[in-house]
Amino acid sequence: MKVDFEKYSDGLMPAIVQDAVTLRVLTFGFMDKRALKKTRKKGVVTFFNVADENASSAGNGTGAVLKVKEILTDCDGGSILIKAYPKGKVCHLGKSTCFAEKNKPEMFLHELENVIHKRKDKPSKSSRTARLFNRGHMQIAKKFGEEAVELVIEGVNSDDELFLGEAADVLYHYLVLLADRDIRLDEVIEVLRQRRRK
Repeated sequence: MKVDFEKYSDGLMPAIVQDAVTLRVLTFGFMDKRALKKTRKKGVVTFFNVADENASSAGNGTGAVLKVKEILTDCDGGSILIKAYPKGKVCHLGKSTCFAEKNKPEMFLHELENVIHKRKDKPSKSSRTARLFNRGHMQIAKKFGEEAVELVIEGVNSDDELFLGEAADVLYHYLVLLADRDIRLDEVIEVLRQRRRK
């Protein structure tokens, strides 16, 4: 990855952050060498703070975290594009993006995945998903296995309605299992893409 900080007299490079799932632009800031190094090392987007000339985490004081998926530069190394997974409201005005767009996935599975991650990060007693996370890794894996067996059983029967119900249960528990490992659905999809290319 080519990054040319010498292009700018102040050594600050424009950095655009894009949601890795929805592809919406979340926010924009500046990075110096230190902020980029910190972003790579910690795996969390870190911008240069002009006010105190120090690197600070993204989120503009909102507490939002932008977990890095990929860092790219433009063709001449003059700007940075970061694909990230947001946790919390990115904009200091309490919006999902700094551009007042709804950061909603086009695919329902990604939308469901985001809800599952929210239940993991901010659990509530009334949430079935949060209760699953409270049971721990072993029980989450076990529950997925039970649902998979039930789908296999319905797979050899002729009742489509029961089969669809079990298939939905498997998808839901699969997303919970992924979230428990802090792995995103699009990471699994990328593995499948790589296999297809081979």
